[in-house]
Amino acid sequence: MTLTDLASLRRFDTIIDVRTPAEYAEDHVPGAINLPVLSNEERARVGTIYKQESPFAARKIGAALVARNAAAHIEDRLMQHGGGWQPLVYCWRGGQRSGSFASILQQIGWRAELISGGYQTYRRMVSARLYDQPLGLRIVRLDGYTGTAKTALLSKAAAHGVQVIDLEGLARHRGSILGDVEGPQPSQKGFESALLIEINRCDPRLPVLVEAESSRIGRLRLPPALWAAMQDSPRMVIDAPVCARAAYLAHAYADMSADPIALARRLDGLRGLAGHATVNQWLALMHQGQMVELAQALVQQHYDPAYARARKAQGGEVLATLTTDALDDAALNRLAADINLRLAT
Repeated sequence: MTLTDLASLRRFDTIIDVRTPAEYAEDHVPGAINLPVLSNEERARVGTIYKQESPFAARKIGAALVARNAAAHIEDRLMQHGGGWQPLVYCWRGGQRSGSFASILQQIGWRAELISGGYQTYRRMVSARLYDQPLGLRIVRLDGYTGTAKTALLSKAAAHGVQVIDLEGLARHRGSILGDVEGPQPSQKGFESALLIEINRCDPRLPVLVEAESSRIGRLRLPPALWAAMQDSPRMVIDAPVCARAAYLAHAYADMSADPIALARRLDGLRGLAGHATVNQWLALMHQGQMVELAQALVQQHYDPAYARARKAQGGEVLATLTTDALDDAALNRLAADINLRLAT
């Protein structure tokens, strides 16, 4: 089949990625399961034989491995499917791996089809949407100093019916030097695939709330179409006192205070910006277990000055400044309801 958009995938019962686990982990067609016909090691072995011996020898070894792995997948993963099952199969470029596996499925009687051009066709579609075309969405940025609970507010706003794209959630990063979450960030391609799903579910007639970000979240880049739409988009600004923000950060980053070695390493990374004396003060607060005081010092001495510098370069109309004295759950629910009301008018 010729892949033109993600909606065309819905007519298939299962999407099967037969590439190696490493290829699949980097990125894959949304919803695809991984049934590799060559493991990471087997693909490397076949490639070495291809280069050092001959293409013919590599094809013989590869065919034997593909047949063996395909048989195992059919026996272990596919036996429950009836005769009307319709899978879609792909590999890197729609070649031998997917063709071999689909042929076996077709011989059984299943209505297997291939993605013409394989994963590369899908990747070109993603790239065209995020790099070559205008985004076509009404972006509104949720802005405010560090610690104003913007990420939590996105979730609350979504519960109130606001269209939301959680960029930090997709990037698995909290958007600062202290922003790592459990597990690694996705690959750039994987991030863009997840982002495309979120973009496609949005109604272009309604505003889409995103957190105000720089062009990078951790090591990941925002694609040009999104970044261009964000730069001059209108903003809703959350304003809260330093004490409330420090209390919120100490609670939200409790996982970091539980790992003082890792936290110290991250604070040490700020020495070039904040200076040794300031970082040593932060480390002393950490060792004393004074996490709220540490959060307040970071806010006042690092995050707020950096935010003030960045704000000077920001464009976009301020739709509203929402002021709150607290950032507890009740306060966030009130703010989310206010955001929903203002975006709806």
